Amino acid sequence: MARILVVDDDTLVLASVQMLLVHAGHEVVAVDQGRKGVLALESGHFDAVIVDLFMPGMDGYQTIKEFRRLDPDMPVIVMSGILFRESSSGHAPDFLGMASKMGATRTLAKPFKPAELLEAVHACAQDRARQTETRARSA
Repeated sequence: MARILVVDDDTLVLASVQMLLVHAGHEVVAVDQGRKGVLALESGHFDAVIVDLFMPGMDGYQTIKEFRRLDPDMPVIVMSGILFRESSSGHAPDFLGMASKMGATRTLAKPFKPAELLEAVHACAQDRARQTETRARSA
């Protein structure tokens, strides 16, 4: 199936996502820091990446920016458990929306259902396969 890079500083989330994807037949590289994710992408091929937004050191926004620099067409799935309800001023930050504007292909609010993650990965892997096939025909 697909080769997926997962980046999350929460070891429980990282292990859960990795286990779910491996059980679904995917090859998974799991790292706990944005910088390690960038290094993994620099040294290997992936069909999609999954990244948490809020991590110490290099956060998800910086990580997305680096992923886009390295591979502008890489499908990026962003996940975050930090959501805000309406504040007293009526304006609450939309972190997942900001990630989409920065180039995230899909977003997932934690906690998400396993089926939601698998559907996002499947769609991104299909998009990547189509990109690869199109490039091969053009060459």
